[in-house]
Amino acid sequence: MHIELEAIYTIWLREVIRYFRAKERIIGSIMQPMLWFLIFGAGLGAAIQFKDLGINFMAFIAPGIVTMTLLFTSVFSGVSVIWDREFGFLKEILVAPVSRVSIVLGKALGGATTAVFQGLVIIALAMLFGAPISLASILMMLPLMVLISVGFVCMGLTIASLMDTMEGFQLVMNFLVQPMFFLSGVFFPINSLPEWLRYFVYINPMTYAVESMRAVAVNYSTLPLFESLAGIGLFSFVMLLVASWAFSRRN
Repeated sequence: MHIELEAIYTIWLREVIRYFRAKERIIGSIMQPMLWFLIFGAGLGAAIQFKDLGINFMAFIAPGIVTMTLLFTSVFSGVSVIWDREFGFLKEILVAPVSRVSIVLGKALGGATTAVFQGLVIIALAMLFGAPISLASILMMLPLMVLISVGFVCMGLTIASLMDTMEGFQLVMNFLVQPMFFLSGVFFPINSLPEWLRYFVYINPMTYAVESMRAVAVNYSTLPLFESLAGIGLFSFVMLLVASWAFSRRN
């Protein structure tokens, strides 16, 4: 048990150190959400008003953009598997006397830590742009952000463990991430969509992540909070099992 915990901690620490050493990665990941706030929040927000919802447009999209940051940061942290394979580090940890579940947990927690840190930066940015997010809401959002990040990190790890090249990973991730993002209700209430489109929205785990974050952050949600939490919790649990299975099949 002690060896397994030490392995989880070591892999987690390596992922965190590698993230904070890549300063350009941190800066680049902040610029995109800032553009969303400027273009959609400050720009379109002046023209779009959700008076019937009881909140302004910035308050509506801010939790979604924070969740978008968690999605992109978490999923693309799976690329570390391909890097580790190219440099031979993956082979070393796979032959170590620890379970594959510990390896997945270490990488998942490392990716979740960096995603949550980045999410907190975006929350601070959202507050500067006028999003009404209180300190109490941030404290309640933290465990939810960890849960969301773990699920999406494990999704990225699963895909990366099946890919042999960086190009293949990026192609598959873009094919999956873009529809998940745009069909999650970040910029629009999902109950205003045509009924045929809602089916795609309701099978999208990102929808439950956005709705739960919005409920906690600004006390508004199209879906019941329990339903959103159950959806994202089930997704994260299943992806953790799938990622562990995918790693267990690697030689």
